[in-house]
Amino acid sequence: MPITVGHVPNLECEAFYFDMERRGITLLDLEPNQVADALAEGEIDAGPVPLLDVPRLELSASPIQRFCVASVNRAVSCVLISNREIGELSDAAIAVTNPDSTTLNLLRVLLSQKHGIGGVSFVDRDADHDAMFLTWNQGLRGRRAIRGFPHRYDLGEEWQEWTGLPFVFNRWMYRSDMERQDFVILQDALFVGQEDWMNNLYKSTGPRNDLLMLPREVLEYVQGLRFFMGVPEERAIAAFREKLALLG
Repeated sequence: MPITVGHVPNLECEAFYFDMERRGITLLDLEPNQVADALAEGEIDAGPVPLLDVPRLELSASPIQRFCVASVNRAVSCVLISNREIGELSDAAIAVTNPDSTTLNLLRVLLSQKHGIGGVSFVDRDADHDAMFLTWNQGLRGRRAIRGFPHRYDLGEEWQEWTGLPFVFNRWMYRSDMERQDFVILQDALFVGQEDWMNNLYKSTGPRNDLLMLPREVLEYVQGLRFFMGVPEERAIAAFREKLALLG
């Protein structure tokens, strides 16, 4: 059976896909918040699932080893850009564009529990707003302050300063009924892809114009991520779930 994998076209996921097409694996372009539904409905066999979507897939899907995307000290690509300091954002309107449930709830937790901010509403970018929430490639392109929004807050950094832990954004999952031989091919592609992509990245000299990033900035971004879960990441997931429970 052909293997179909959910392809999230963001920089932090590129390493995972580096060796897939060579192996005949089909990639289906999806936004982060579409991966879990595609996996549940059988449209794909595997993909990077936002952390908060993992529990609802537990009957039909399982983690692939301990592959994940987690920030260590800073997320860089998950930022809040505001026209005033974060402590003054009570009752503010924050513009969002299709955020996944994990990043949006991380923002809600940080605003309410770390900064004591209440009354926040989330609106479309076309509506009047006091701040913008940018994630993934969009966040990388807008990672510096934008005219009229001089205050910038990195959510990974905010979380790490508050808890002393990394933050896990997603985990790789595969359908439990996947053929064993196909699973082995996919798992090996993930391992090999990360190693070969990183080696290629170190040798690369070209900028990423699509992300407004120099080679050095790309390398620094990737070096600030973890792609394999350890004890700190497990603790981080538990801490996030405890804080989510306080949101009701």
